[in-house]
Amino acid sequence: MSQPRQNRALVIVNTDFCGSDGDVVFATRRGAKREAEKLSKVLSRLNYEVKLMHNKTAKEIEDLYQQECGCEHGEYFVSIISSHGEEGVIFGSDSEPVKLTRIFQILSSEQRRVLTKIPKIFFIQACRGGELDQGVVVECDSGEPEPEREPDCFSHYLSIPPQTAVMFACSPGYVAFLNLSGSMFLRALLKVLEGEERHLDLNRLMTRVNWEVAFCCQARGTYKGCKEMPCFVTNLLEEVLPFSAPIVEEADGV
Repeated sequence: MSQPRQNRALVIVNTDFCGSDGDVVFATRRGAKREAEKLSKVLSRLNYEVKLMHNKTAKEIEDLYQQECGCEHGEYFVSIISSHGEEGVIFGSDSEPVKLTRIFQILSSEQRRVLTKIPKIFFIQACRGGELDQGVVVECDSGEPEPEREPDCFSHYLSIPPQTAVMFACSPGYVAFLNLSGSMFLRALLKVLEGEERHLDLNRLMTRVNWEVAFCCQARGTYKGCKEMPCFVTNLLEEVLPFSAPIVEEADGV
């Protein structure tokens, strides 16, 4: 009997950003690389073939998703993007924007029927604006804040294709926190994937992530009390359990 196809996961983490002239444009995202590696390791143990990519330009990011369209896929496709961002956009390592709608369109093309049919689940660790509950300026995953402009977030929700779910680190218009120990959002995701909650369907699992971030995470030190609230948007057509596979224990070193 043939073995079922393995699920696939694409993890993209950008930590260093330069413009076309070589000058640094955005702050280095310290702590992002380590948590992306941890998440990749957990996904590998949950029956995912994981591709972990570091510091990719805007074009390289689009190319990576184009490549996924030509791969053999199992029941689910999962992607984690960790980068600087604004509403509806994440930035490549060349500081050029990539529209999330473009990524969704690549994977949902009618010419890619295998990917069109399977659930595609995104986790986006990036700012969606410059707003902050306590009104202070912090090092965060965004470009220059533009508080005078209302984020046009509803159109982005409408552009999410069927069989696609997106979990954003924060609400529209707000910053997403990151420090040396990682981000509030992806740390919470890692915690639930390592625990028994991973057996829940995706909607309930994301509610657990929301609870973890809302009640167990807040900024410390200079920015003590600042909070973050993830935002889950789904156009899935059925309940899915993408992380319910038994964890594969790692072999002891010899």
